[in-house]
Amino acid sequence: MSVSYIEQIAGEIQPLNRKAVEAAARHLDQLTKPPGSLGRLEEVAKQLAGITGEIAPELGKKAVVVMAGDHGVCEEGVSAFPAEVTPQMVLNFLNGGAAVNVLSRHTGADVVCVDIGVNSDLEHPLLYSRKVRKGTRNMAKEAAMTPEETVQAIRTGVELVKELAGSGYTMFATGEMGIGNTTASSALLAVLTGTDIGVSVGRGTGIDDAKLLHKQAVIERAIAVNKPDADNPLDVLAKVGGLEIAGLTGVILGAALYRCPIVIDGFISSAAALVASRIAPLSASYMIASHLSQEQGHARLLEAVGLSPMLRMDMRLGEGTGAVLAFPLIEAAVKIMKEMATFASAGVSSADNH
Repeated sequence: MSVSYIEQIAGEIQPLNRKAVEAAARHLDQLTKPPGSLGRLEEVAKQLAGITGEIAPELGKKAVVVMAGDHGVCEEGVSAFPAEVTPQMVLNFLNGGAAVNVLSRHTGADVVCVDIGVNSDLEHPLLYSRKVRKGTRNMAKEAAMTPEETVQAIRTGVELVKELAGSGYTMFATGEMGIGNTTASSALLAVLTGTDIGVSVGRGTGIDDAKLLHKQAVIERAIAVNKPDADNPLDVLAKVGGLEIAGLTGVILGAALYRCPIVIDGFISSAAALVASRIAPLSASYMIASHLSQEQGHARLLEAVGLSPMLRMDMRLGEGTGAVLAFPLIEAAVKIMKEMATFASAGVSSADNH
């Protein structure tokens, strides 16, 4: 597993189809409405055209890929929940009982649950078992992952998208589960953007003031111990990231590689999006930010990737819950392109005719 694989993937990601974007823009301006009056829906419609090469693409099956992994840093007491919750929640996803399952059923999406690094032996007929190792190492003492494990986790995400795209999925969302993963994500934000620890570190699962200060100190220690190279996203990801974050980085790169829209969920997903955008800057144009999380630092992450959220719901659950809520809005943008009358077809006078 070499870094050259990542460089190859990054090199194969293509820019958006400009002709399709321009054709979509012209079509939008012919529809029975003032130009630009549908706001973000119009922006999404143009982006989808650029991604797929069609002004009104057929969006088929959609999947939220929930990557699950444990974090060695949990032994430092950074979360309100114990690490045992990770495997328990994975089984909850697989049995259809989590929030992301409910919202995915509501929006017609499928939940693809992946064990990429859970510190437990899990078996279930619906589980995608892709374990790289049983949890990361404690980043407060040593690197969370080796470079080889990091590349393997990214590759797992890329290959999963290839597999799902081959079976008819055309739109993806990022989801995750891993007690301790806001700690890793905050560390990624701090190192990759130079954001102050006081801004990048939030309350995660709902820790109190004392635990928040402790969490900040743990992250500062992890950065001091590992000395991640801010100019090398793979180095940062390996040293202070997580297996599920690396897996999602691969999912995002894979979606861009196979020209599929990728809907980014909250704080942890956006940390993966930032890493992906640093590895392959063109991948950012395939991303759609679903919502602004309540987690401190999320707005800074989105800004660093160049994304603007569609929704503000004060959510901070993760799992992909915000991302699947954005699916119907994205589909609505396509319906506007397919079903709305033009000035000519409706016999309505346009602004140009006055």
